[in-house]
Amino acid sequence: MTVSPYHTCRPPGNVSRVLFHNISSWRLEDIWILFFTGHEDHIIVQLQNGEVWELTSCHRFRRDDKSGLNYDYSGRKSSFPCMDGYVYDKSKWDSTVVTQWDLVCNREWFAKVIQPVFMVGVLLGAMIFGYLSDRIGRRFVLWATSTGIFLFGLAAAFSFDYYSFMIARFLLAMSGSGYLVVVFVYVTEFIGMKSRTWACIQMHSFFAVGTMVVALTGYFVRTWWIYQMVLSTVTIPFVLCCWILPETPFWLLSEGRCEEAQKVVDTIAKWNRARSCKLSELLSLDLNGPIGNEPLEVKKHNLLDLFYDWNVGTRTLTIWLVWFTGCLGFYFFSLNSVNLGGNEYLNLFLMGAVEIPAYIFMCLGMDSIGRRKVLVFSLISGALLCGVIMVIPKNYFIWTVVVTMAGKFAIGAAFGLIYLYTAELYPTMVRSLAVGSGSMVSRVGSIMAPFCVYLSSIWNFLPQLLVGILAFISGVLSLMLPETMGRPLATTWEEAAKQDTEKDSSGKLFPTTNNTALEKIEVIDSGVSGLSE
Repeated sequence: MTVSPYHTCRPPGNVSRVLFHNISSWRLEDIWILFFTGHEDHIIVQLQNGEVWELTSCHRFRRDDKSGLNYDYSGRKSSFPCMDGYVYDKSKWDSTVVTQWDLVCNREWFAKVIQPVFMVGVLLGAMIFGYLSDRIGRRFVLWATSTGIFLFGLAAAFSFDYYSFMIARFLLAMSGSGYLVVVFVYVTEFIGMKSRTWACIQMHSFFAVGTMVVALTGYFVRTWWIYQMVLSTVTIPFVLCCWILPETPFWLLSEGRCEEAQKVVDTIAKWNRARSCKLSELLSLDLNGPIGNEPLEVKKHNLLDLFYDWNVGTRTLTIWLVWFTGCLGFYFFSLNSVNLGGNEYLNLFLMGAVEIPAYIFMCLGMDSIGRRKVLVFSLISGALLCGVIMVIPKNYFIWTVVVTMAGKFAIGAAFGLIYLYTAELYPTMVRSLAVGSGSMVSRVGSIMAPFCVYLSSIWNFLPQLLVGILAFISGVLSLMLPETMGRPLATTWEEAAKQDTEKDSSGKLFPTTNNTALEKIEVIDSGVSGLSE
């Protein structure tokens, strides 16, 4: 949407002849391919009134001395700004945001801030909606953010000027980021231990499919506002059907709304054709009493709770570093892929396609050798592959492409794993906050990724060196994280803190004074209740 096509100043009148070096034509559009072969090239046009003008990308000059249509000229020239706008190359794109509002030359920086502002919206959305979902529930935030994606996407498509477009895109980024964070928490809390890994990680595969759909949509739709409309309509089915989805029992129990949680559990059992369980018995609570009918007074949590004690604080900092490194590496490999040459749409399509086998590998590894080992292996492998890229000779560009794809594979696996791993490392009352804060930190990496690519102008392999060092440090620090494979979700800080010392992988939670019931709900025999499947 924000690509800047070839362009030149529009001449102040109707053109009768065009000259570029020794090639003559009747239309400006016929010489685009030749125009940008040199940095100082200009186009000579003769207007119907006989005036001869020299046109460049951002300037135009009128030849004051009468002369024929010759490329070389040594006489006097008068400089004029591009007050009549620009002529753009439409061989690839019919219309972009840049061509819509002439975001070139002295207005080029308006186009350059579109993506950073969008990422700032992503950063804020992850934090704000992660916090709101812990306070007002997962389901309402999912509905609100999916509705926001649709409405703000359409608003961006029908923006009447640059500033309204930026505002709509900023709100769209907040909605999309909030939706992505909360939907992972929602799925994590609804899926039992046995299927949680595949259900949560394969959501990333749909993200990858979405990347490929974006590439295909961009290939077939070359007008930016139609492109934006098409992508906005994909949320309509969810907006219309979101009311069917129930709130998660975990969140309801954490808010003391046990009677509502019981209804959700009964519905799950009914659909699974299994016998339900009584939460009142598991919780040793009376649903007809004040606890069952009125919400408990629940303490509200904030970012400082992610530093509950020294161990949890160290865990949080390590997780944030992995989020940052994963997102920086993920977007660096994606953005740098355009420098590999070839078709832009095919490159983007392949960047999405390579993620799917990475997630399948990750799921197989997470359920067999554990989350921590797969994360460490992926990060250190990514670091080593960055080093391999640095030693490949320039002439062996095919090997560079292959190793770059392998690097994206490794970093993509680590970045996909960290969503589920973060959700499993923190208790229910701050789970969305933990995932949201991690996503917020990762978006700092996504904002820095374009600048990381620019570091290649200092030294060709400086970006790979930076990403490799961060990946190696993150992999080493991840060795100190606890393993969560086969264990129920933590529901209290006591359970989360004891993950560091617990070595038993049988799935037993530590007994606590507040929420021993959720252990029973998750590990209850599938033949009796069916709830753990």
